[in-house]
Order: sequence, then structure tokens, then C-alpha cells
Amino acid sequence: MTVQETALTSNMTPELVIQRARDMIPYLQEQASKAQAERKVPEETVAKMHDAGFFRVLQPKRWGGYEMDPQVFFEVQMALAEGCMSTAWIYGVIAVHNWQIALFDLKAQQDIWKDDTSVLIASSYMPVGKVEPVEGGFKFSGRWAFSSGCDHCDWVFLGGVVPPTADNPAPDYRTFLVPRSDFKIVDTWHTFGLQGTGSNDIVVEDAFVPDYRTHRSLDGFHGTNPGIDSKTVPLYQIPFGQLFPRAVSGSTIGATQGAINAYRDVASKRVGTNDGSKTAEDPNAQMAVARAQALVDQLKMKLFSNMDQLMSDARQGQATDMTTRIQYRYESAAVPEACLEVALELQKMCGGRAIFTSSPLQRFVLDILAGRAHVANNPYKFGTNYGGVQLGLESNDIFL
Repeated sequence: MTVQETALTSNMTPELVIQRARDMIPYLQEQASKAQAERKVPEETVAKMHDAGFFRVLQPKRWGGYEMDPQVFFEVQMALAEGCMSTAWIYGVIAVHNWQIALFDLKAQQDIWKDDTSVLIASSYMPVGKVEPVEGGFKFSGRWAFSSGCDHCDWVFLGGVVPPTADNPAPDYRTFLVPRSDFKIVDTWHTFGLQGTGSNDIVVEDAFVPDYRTHRSLDGFHGTNPGIDSKTVPLYQIPFGQLFPRAVSGSTIGATQGAINAYRDVASKRVGTNDGSKTAEDPNAQMAVARAQALVDQLKMKLFSNMDQLMSDARQGQATDMTTRIQYRYESAAVPEACLEVALELQKMCGGRAIFTSSPLQRFVLDILAGRAHVANNPYKFGTNYGGVQLGLESNDIFL
């Protein structure tokens, strides 16, 4: 860690990093169309995020990070989403990896950050990798889709299942950590929303991954991670299945606030061309913005309440009970659909001008819709599990 990095770490406070995120909103609004056109967040934007310290919020202190509570991370993400949801999306995905790597063996962390603690990690967790056990680790191949922000990263987390053995007949889902030299990026990202995330495909061909550069999903579930900080720092004792899903649903809350802001800008001044009526005086328009703003406030309070409980349990050295984890998992998945509903209502109440591609409101709506498509944001899968448990059935989910 450099002298500059040490000073950055020692002087940073939650209030300062959150304010820096809020100060960046106007810039992100200006850059949103560029990110959309280039189909990735611009390099200069990512550089500004580095300079502001955003990627260090959840990073271990031993590697120049701040080890701040998750609430700070989500405050930053939601602020960024008010300007550009694509930027907030890659921030959520990439920055949470600086938390996840703390669950890995210390040697894996050293591989990434021993020379440069600003190095970033992308991901695609779908378990499609071909895994062949070999001496000291695994031979690893495959093609993964939806690796958000991968152009800005030197490493990637990829999903795969270690074949069962006589000693371990159960499926062993793992995250494999692979360096840039062992993967290539295939440009496939042509979408109607979240265009700026650059969520391209990753291809790996017969790479060797040492065993210490893998992380077992069951360790994340049971809290038996090999990471040294995961045994002593409460932040890294939160279950992985509670933090990562919020990283892909939290940006929709901020984007909904961005949609509300865009709607206010138009609706507060709009006069109908046919009858001269003022949108601001339309009770339906008033109710649309009231419902949207109330929802954003409710979702934020629930998010922070959940994180408060998870951090309280971790600080007390106790595991959050499974029913609560199942509930929280559903509550995270339900966020994007709720946001989409109110954002669409704002779109409908904003008149014909809102259908043009130049409309910021339209961009927020399509980005939220695209975010809803993430597998972790499917409320039905996690809702039926939560409901089934309420009715006496066993949980069918370990990603909790």
C-alpha cells in the first residue's frame, strides 16, 4: 500500500464517502448517454470512483480498505444510481467482490492485491464451468455470460461445480478466482437497458486454478470461510447470500429516485397541448409521485433495518437465524419489481414526450426493467420458498 493509499484510508469517514457519491450525481447524469452509447461505463468515470474511494468501502483494512458497514456501501450505490443506474450496477457488483475476497484464503488475496490494492474483480456466478480436479487444484474451462464491468477488472469470479466423489457425493458449488491472463472477454452486450454495464461474456480455456483460489458456497452458507478476516471482523461474518443479492437490487432503489427526480422536472412544468391542463394539478400524477417516493423511503428503511440486524448479529458473534435469512432474501428479490411498478406509473403519467429516447425518465424505467431480469431479483422463486417455510415446509435454498 502506498503512502497516498494509507492517507486515503486513515482520513476517510462514512459521511465523506457518501457525500462524494452524492456530489457525483450531476456528472453521472451528463455521462449516462455516453455509457449507453459505448455500452460500458467510461474509463474516466471509473477513475473518478477510484479517486473517491468508493471501491474501498467494503475492502479489508489490511489491503487499504475502509471496512465500513454495508449501509455505507448501499448509500453510495443508491446515490450513484440517481445519476446513472449502469454505473451504480457495476459499482454494486464489483465493489462487493472486495468484500467477498476476504472470505478466500489469504494467499488468494495476496495474488490480487500484493502489488496494487486498487485492482478490481468482475464475476459471473452461473455454475457452467467445466471442472477437472488435478494436483493442487483444478483445470477449469467454460463460457459465462453477464459479467458486469469486466472491462475494468483484472480478475474474475466464475462459478463451477466440483464433480462428486465417493467421499463427497454432494454437489460442491464453488467460486473460482481467475486472472486476466487466463480469460478473454467476448463482446455480446446489446440490450434495451443497463447498456452501460458492459456485461459481456467471459471465456476460459483449460486454465489451472489452485485450490486456494476457490471458495465453497457451503462455507459462505455455514460461515466456515477460510479467510482470516472472516474469523475476526464482523463485516466479513455476514452470510454471502445476504449481501450479494442486495448489491444487484439496491441500485433499482436509487434509480427509482432518479426516475422521480426526472418526473418532477417534467411534470411540475408540463402543460397539456390539447387542453392546457397542468400535470402538477392532475390528482393521478400527484398520486403517482406520492406512491413512488413513499416506496423508495420504505425500501431504504427496510434495507438498512436488515443490514442493522445482520451487523448486530455478527458483532455479537451469533448467526442470524435461518427464517430471518429466508425472509431477508425474499425482501431483496422483491425490490426491483416494486420499483418497476412505480417507475412505469411515472412513465405513463408523463405524456407523449416521455417515450423519446432522449428522456431520462425512459432510461431509468428500462434500466430498472433490465435489473429485474437478474436471477437474484426474481421474487417468485424466493417468495415461494419464504411462503413455504411459513407454511411448515423445508427451505429449498442455500444461497441465504
